[in-house]
Amino acid sequence: MTTLPTPPHPRATVTDRGTVLDTPTSDAGPYRPATPPKPFAGSPGPANQLNSNTPPPSAGAYDPATPPKPSAGSAGPVSRPNPGAPAPNAGSYNPATTTAGGLAGELARLEAQAELSFDEELNLLRELGLSASGGPLVEIGAGSGAITRRLRRALPELALVAVDIDPDLLAHAEGADAELIVADAADLPLETASAQYVLLRYVLQHLPDPGPALAEARRILRPGGRILVTEVDASCWGLADPVYPELAAIHAKMAATQQAAGGDRTIGRRLTRLLRDAGFTEVALRPFVTTNDTRPTDDFAPHLGPGRLQPLVTAGVLSLREFALAADRWNRFRADPNAWVMLLGFTAAGTAPDACQNGRHPTEGIQ
Repeated sequence: MTTLPTPPHPRATVTDRGTVLDTPTSDAGPYRPATPPKPFAGSPGPANQLNSNTPPPSAGAYDPATPPKPSAGSAGPVSRPNPGAPAPNAGSYNPATTTAGGLAGELARLEAQAELSFDEELNLLRELGLSASGGPLVEIGAGSGAITRRLRRALPELALVAVDIDPDLLAHAEGADAELIVADAADLPLETASAQYVLLRYVLQHLPDPGPALAEARRILRPGGRILVTEVDASCWGLADPVYPELAAIHAKMAATQQAAGGDRTIGRRLTRLLRDAGFTEVALRPFVTTNDTRPTDDFAPHLGPGRLQPLVTAGVLSLREFALAADRWNRFRADPNAWVMLLGFTAAGTAPDACQNGRHPTEGIQ
């Protein structure tokens, strides 16, 4: 088991249930190559939504994004704890088939997605209890480290631990000055009551059963520690004007595809109940919004552009005609100087109870 560090924090070691990526870190921020990943990434894409979570656009008409290059000295993929084990199961999330351009496009999409809403998310995290004091913060489902790097810049004194089920994905989290640990969210190689904060961002929507991951989060939190969960709900993703009702059936197919893979794009409405069921107290839910009043419309391509639909064409879920329709409507929207969009997200928070509050130890029931 790994005992979480406090600043200044040493590099962790290989444990019985997870692997630490033991490579030098740098201050520059990169991304990663890949394989099947860990839960996170995602945003709504329901009925009236132009499109959801697609790759970052160029300034011109829709074109799959080119991935950013890793910084010098960035490490490559590492071995899993058991090289003969099957590929990790990240639920309904697979970075290689999430958006146009395969893994390269997904790396760029994740970076653009984080850049779009991080300031609003950080303000909300602070309102819900996150501070530079205390720590460490364990980010479960850190993926490429798009949020990890931004947390490091915003909170330079906070010890960070980035956990992901996919080592190739996590290798791109370098440059965040964080411990990088390869592990399953439902089986963390971390000591009980060793973390002050746990962050899960766009993770739970990809898990067939969020319960085990939330139970592990509660186990590693100290009494009084805070869990912070950011998610979406496809039925209230936001607003757009103009609206294109003809895209409703297309986005319904995307949501159904994620559901068939074990995901849930309407998990936002369940967050407070999930946290209470996991034993957390002082549960609260807060919304955050991002609009093109303060950002260029092109910045919303990860959510509204058609790139996220392209893999569904390859899989036979969407027709080329449907994809062309979505691309046309996105290009119309981005060319309209009066077009307006507001994206809506949710962050739920809860407090880890005392060890034996309500007569139950936090590890009770965990196998």
